[in-house]
Amino acid sequence: MNGGAATPPSGWATGELMAVELARQLRNDDVAVMGTASAIPQVACGLARATHSPDLWFVAGGACGVNPHLAPTVASCCDEELLRSDTVLPLGDVVLLEGRGDVFTVFFAGGLQIDAYGNCNLVAVGDWARPALRGPGTVGLPFLSRVGRVLIYSLSHNPRTFVERVDFLGGPGFLDGPGSWVEAGLPGGGPAAVVTPLCTMDFDQATLRMRLRSVHPGVDVAQVVEATGFELVMPDQVTQTAAPTSEELAVVRRLDSSGVLKGR
Repeated sequence: MNGGAATPPSGWATGELMAVELARQLRNDDVAVMGTASAIPQVACGLARATHSPDLWFVAGGACGVNPHLAPTVASCCDEELLRSDTVLPLGDVVLLEGRGDVFTVFFAGGLQIDAYGNCNLVAVGDWARPALRGPGTVGLPFLSRVGRVLIYSLSHNPRTFVERVDFLGGPGFLDGPGSWVEAGLPGGGPAAVVTPLCTMDFDQATLRMRLRSVHPGVDVAQVVEATGFELVMPDQVTQTAAPTSEELAVVRRLDSSGVLKGR
């Protein structure tokens, strides 16, 4: 199966639904940070601030703008438009804040590969000496182990992206499961949710493996299973992801006035 979702019902795009789903994971006291290809979490944070979490703060990692003034949304956190914000921090200060562990409560993350325990790989796919695909490097992913919780998002959902075990551990999720997680003594809360074009997933509390939580409208459970390269934990009942409300969609489109998310 390819990385896209089934054709969604008319009225909203898959990228818009993903932004809405991520926004629903955010709280009023959160301080969030994101990486480079971050149009979806940008809009998610803007939506949360406009609706249920007005006191949320967020940092666009590349430009280092704090609470960027979106509308229009831009595709990359390195875009100079994100300097239109409440304030701008030096990049070195953002890195130091990520490492402290007591500032950011949410880290939006992704990867070339994401595995059953929420570990992320942005470094290399295949043999390290001669990789089939080389990525940008670890970037800020090592700091996933320090934040309150990690929200993972991916525009691809296929067995190449969602693998049993990442080829390179660049961003720690729950490592190899409960024993390794406890032994490592990592201070962060670990991954909390995963949002893709097909579904929303979370993590089983007993095994710390990824669990299917809901399938998006127009998608069924069999499609998700086929598109995932490992065995998902299945709850007794898999619900359907709630479609964006008219209020949510209006805010999303006000923020994303140029329609960046409609291409996702």
